[in-house]
Amino acid sequence: MENYFKYLTHSREDEAWGLYLTVAGCARVVPGADYPPPGHPTGYDFSWDKGRVLHEYQVNYITEGKGTLELRSGSFIINEGSVILIRPDQWHRYKPMKETGWKEHYIGFNGNFTRHFFAGNGFETSQSVFHIGFQDKIMQSLYDVITLVKDERPGYQQVCAGLIIHILGLMLFLKKNENYNSGGVENTIQKACLIIRERLNQNLNVESLARELDVGYSLFRKAFKKYTGLSPVQYHLSLRLKQANYLLSNTSMSIKEIAFRLGFCSVYYFSKLFKEKTGMTPGEFRNLSSRA
Repeated sequence: MENYFKYLTHSREDEAWGLYLTVAGCARVVPGADYPPPGHPTGYDFSWDKGRVLHEYQVNYITEGKGTLELRSGSFIINEGSVILIRPDQWHRYKPMKETGWKEHYIGFNGNFTRHFFAGNGFETSQSVFHIGFQDKIMQSLYDVITLVKDERPGYQQVCAGLIIHILGLMLFLKKNENYNSGGVENTIQKACLIIRERLNQNLNVESLARELDVGYSLFRKAFKKYTGLSPVQYHLSLRLKQANYLLSNTSMSIKEIAFRLGFCSVYYFSKLFKEKTGMTPGEFRNLSSRA
C-alpha cells in the first residue's frame, strides 16, 4: 500500500456509538529520511526535541525496521513486529533509526467505550510496546480501515469502530497467550503473508520471496501451504480477488482500472481468473452487488 494518511471528523452519532476513528495511515520511512513525514496537521506533527501529547489513543504497528520510543517513564527499543500504544495525554516521542527506517501502519481513536476497554481489560497502563510479530489478521483489519477511510461512505465510522475492537482484541489475545511470540518457520510464514499482502499490485516470484526471507525455496513452499492451506501463488491470487470484489462492489472504478491497479497484465486475464474463481465475470459480479 502506498504512503497515505487521513485525519477525520466525527459526529455526535459517532460519539454516542462509543468509539470513533480520528486518523488512519501508513508510511514507509526510508533510511535517513526526516521523521515524521511532512504534511501532518498541528497537534499531530512533532519534533524530537519537544515530543508531543495527544488527547486520543493511537496504535502504530511497525512491520519493518527499528526505532526508539520515549515516554516520561523511560525509553524502549522498537523492533519489526512491534505495536506502539499511545494513551491520551501521555507525553511521547518515537522515530525510526536512521540506518533502517521503518514501515508503519497506524490508527487514532477515542470514545467512552475505548476508555472503559482500557480501564480493565488486561492492558496495563505501564505497557506501551507489544511485540506481536507478523500478524496477518491485524494487517488485514488495518488495511480495511484505511480502505473505508479513503471512501468515507455513510456509516464508515461504525464499521471502523468494529475493526478497531477486533485489532485490540487480537492484541490482547496474543498478549495473554504464552505462544504469541512465534518462532522459526512459523514466524517466517507470517512475515511472508504480510509481504504478499503489501504487494498485491505486483506479480509474485516465490523464489525471490524465499531468498528475501532467507529460507530455502522448497521448505518455504511446503511450510507456507501447511500454515495457510494455500500455496504462495494461490494465497496471493485469493487476496487480489478479494480486493477486486471490494472495489467492484464499493467503487465506481472501471474493470480496466481495477485490473491494472491490482497488477494484472490485462483485463482479459483478470476477467478470466475472476470467472474461474467466482463463476461470474467482473461485470456480472458488479451488477449483482448493485442489486443487493
